[in-house]
Amino acid sequence: MMANNNSSCFITAPGFCPDCGSVLPLLDERGGVTCYTCKREWDSEVFGDMKMIHTILFNTKHTYASAKEVEDSDDDADGPVVERQCPQCQNDKMSYATLQLRSADEGQTVFYTCTKCKFKETENS
Repeated sequence: MMANNNSSCFITAPGFCPDCGSVLPLLDERGGVTCYTCKREWDSEVFGDMKMIHTILFNTKHTYASAKEVEDSDDDADGPVVERQCPQCQNDKMSYATLQLRSADEGQTVFYTCTKCKFKETENS
């Protein structure tokens, strides 16, 4: 048997169990809800005027076109770009990524990639 809000021990905000104060799960198929903590059953009035709204946003066809233009730009980088000269082609821009490969009290390893010829080098900082 489902209880109504008037038979609770204290007053809580909608969506919380009026007996124990726990967050209530969503309504079940019969239109009621059972508190996971105290196992008390409530009807849909326990949620008050709460409404759940789902919004689905779709990308436009232009979203992917602009991303493709960025990928095809002359600075073809795999990450953030710094001014660093490539030892192979002398290009002055390289992208980088960092990882903590050694112990925590040592510096991180920086992986550089040339934006022009894709030459790769590492540096232990």
